[in-house]
Amino acid sequence: MRFARIVVLIAGIWGVLVLTPLYFMFGLIGRKDPPPITHPGFYYGFVGAGLAWQIAFLIIAKYPVRLRLIMIPAVIEKFTYAMAMFALYSQSRVHGSDMVFATVDTLLGILFIVAFVKTPSQLAAEPA
Repeated sequence: MRFARIVVLIAGIWGVLVLTPLYFMFGLIGRKDPPPITHPGFYYGFVGAGLAWQIAFLIIAKYPVRLRLIMIPAVIEKFTYAMAMFALYSQSRVHGSDMVFATVDTLLGILFIVAFVKTPSQLAAEPA
């Protein structure tokens, strides 16, 4: 349970720190990595959904036994981004520097699986 708390807490803090600045970088991204973003709704929707997951991670860290099953979609959240980035990289559609974030999410996804396995289910954690 302690392992899950630490891993998910670190993931939530990391995610908030990495995603929040994206709200202020819309124009900069288009200038640094053309072409400019043409669908701001998708961009801000992604940032908002990602940030919501980071808040969910912080809540899971507080109650890992009670929210153990939510770790399953948390794993999916980590791996879907990482898999998409690795696929885009293999097609030369993203920069190598972008792969740092995909690698971190892959590692966190693996650690989430370990946290899920190591965290007892709510029934197993309750005294008989």
